[in-house]
Amino acid sequence: MITITDSAQEYLAELLSKQDDALGVRVFINQPGTPRAETCIAYCREGEIKDEDTVHEFDRIKAWFDPRSVPFLEDALVDYAKDRMGGQLTIKAPNAKMPRVDENSTMEDRINYLLYNEVNPSLAAHGGEVSLIKVTDDNFAVLQFGGGCQGCSAVDITLKNGVERTLMDQIPDLSGVRDMTDHTDRSQAYY
Repeated sequence: MITITDSAQEYLAELLSKQDDALGVRVFINQPGTPRAETCIAYCREGEIKDEDTVHEFDRIKAWFDPRSVPFLEDALVDYAKDRMGGQLTIKAPNAKMPRVDENSTMEDRINYLLYNEVNPSLAAHGGEVSLIKVTDDNFAVLQFGGGCQGCSAVDITLKNGVERTLMDQIPDLSGVRDMTDHTDRSQAYY
């Protein structure tokens, strides 16, 4: 899963020793599987531990992992390099924005993967993008368009003939797509 180097463990252990109530660190990814994914490390305190968390005891620290973030943290590296200004903690998570997906991945992960890798590169030619807001209980993908797609007169064609077709061809259990974009704002519309 994730590697936390000895120097990073030493640095984090020093920080933790200065906290009265920190039990270890929590490692998670905000908006995993999207272009906005951000890998984070925070103090983990009593009351913040969830039953579904994955816990790992490293040599010097204990770390808790949010279950939603675990697949995106594969091959991640946390390192600390000392320099004359003190040092810098770095986190590299190559799978944070584009997870490794397969037939066992969640529908949300498979949709985000297709949007990021197949749909958005095409929409970028017109300055547009689309992102997943949520997957409903009845397996509809709720999407939001941005950039040149927001308010574009061709968005219905793009939604049905492009985005929906691409997603449904590759995700058979998807019921369809729904657009929740406010298309009254035409300030950046391509058409």
